[in-house]
Amino acid sequence: MLSELSPAAGPLVRVVREPNWPRRRTMRPPDKDDRSAAGCSRKEPPVLPSFSPALLALADGTVLRGYSIGATGHTIGEVVFNTAITGYQEILTDPSYARQIVTLTYPHIGNVGVNSEDVESSRVHAAGLVIRDLPVLASNFRAQRTLSDYLAGEGVVAIAGLDTRHLTRILRERGAQNGCILVGTDEQQAVELARAFPGLAGMDLAKVVSTHARYEWTEAEWRLGEGYRAQQTPQHRVVAFDYGIKRNILRMLAERGCHVTVLPAQSSAADALALDPDGVFLSNGPGDPQACDYAVAATRELIERGVPTFGICLGHQVMALAVGAKTLKMKTGHHGANHPVKDLDNGKVVITSQNHGFAVDASTLPANAKVTHVSLFDGTLQGFALQDKPAFCFQGHPEASPGPRDIGYLFDRFVDLIEASKSGRNCATSAA
Repeated sequence: MLSELSPAAGPLVRVVREPNWPRRRTMRPPDKDDRSAAGCSRKEPPVLPSFSPALLALADGTVLRGYSIGATGHTIGEVVFNTAITGYQEILTDPSYARQIVTLTYPHIGNVGVNSEDVESSRVHAAGLVIRDLPVLASNFRAQRTLSDYLAGEGVVAIAGLDTRHLTRILRERGAQNGCILVGTDEQQAVELARAFPGLAGMDLAKVVSTHARYEWTEAEWRLGEGYRAQQTPQHRVVAFDYGIKRNILRMLAERGCHVTVLPAQSSAADALALDPDGVFLSNGPGDPQACDYAVAATRELIERGVPTFGICLGHQVMALAVGAKTLKMKTGHHGANHPVKDLDNGKVVITSQNHGFAVDASTLPANAKVTHVSLFDGTLQGFALQDKPAFCFQGHPEASPGPRDIGYLFDRFVDLIEASKSGRNCATSAA
């Protein structure tokens, strides 16, 4: 695809000369005699769709041109970049990406198509998708449809054909920005829509993406040749607060013998205690943790009552607020599957999956909180444990999906904490 930087529009406006790329391709099928001689019967090659022109506009006036690979119309949200090479389906269906337009830095996205097993929720939650190149063909033994068909079917506006490295550099240097993907060519409208988005600061999205009714979870982890297996005899009762929970979290808890009851985000501590839980899990989720006052209040009461509690992502931030710490909005956030984190308890470095735009200010933690994990990218807080209560948390995603499972041992630590509590042992220090 030929492109150039348009001086008239400014150095940050990328103009694509051929917005309808890829073009329709035609291929001469072999003659009937040729097919017979080869002992096969080949169908006519498919004609590729003609994609409509589209553009991505940022609130600072940057406009990048490409072509639409999803639904028509427009979408707005906070534009972030994710450095994961694989797992685009899990990323799209992660509720933590609500109201965010995800830019994938890996150039080829869609190679393996889409299947019904790798989703992390019931639908796509990302506000939009930005990629460099959409492969002509998708090839995988589990693929059921193409990425483009999936996006269109889910009503997701997406764009391809633009320079995602250039876009990532803008976001890295200037910070995550509000943006708009618009199918069409109206740059002024796209910029105005981008600037109209209020931003994620102060936005309570946990109650938006959460389940509205309590439910039980009994499905364990996936294994090759078996698929997702039924849970065996559970031993521990765990209540999970759904702030945007991913399915693989529930599977990893079920795999470890936890009978999981999932509650809506706005459930109270009394709602959880009525189920007589052995432990409480605070899930991941989107938006600003400071807006989730209902979650902070419930968590504070559960911790004070001594219920073993484990939080990740938004749940980590909620726990921090519950014990008196403060959170802050990050410049670009952490989004990817290759983030190194140091476990201060054993000195080991683990590679983790991350997805958050807010962080806990470590300097505001109370005296009874012990820092357990720090990011080796920027030194930000990644985890802490309370020394006088059975509660701990982690900022990243130990369930991965996508990404490495180096930090999956935190689920084992949670189960150990539950067992220590049930046996009457000192479980406050076992989390540290």
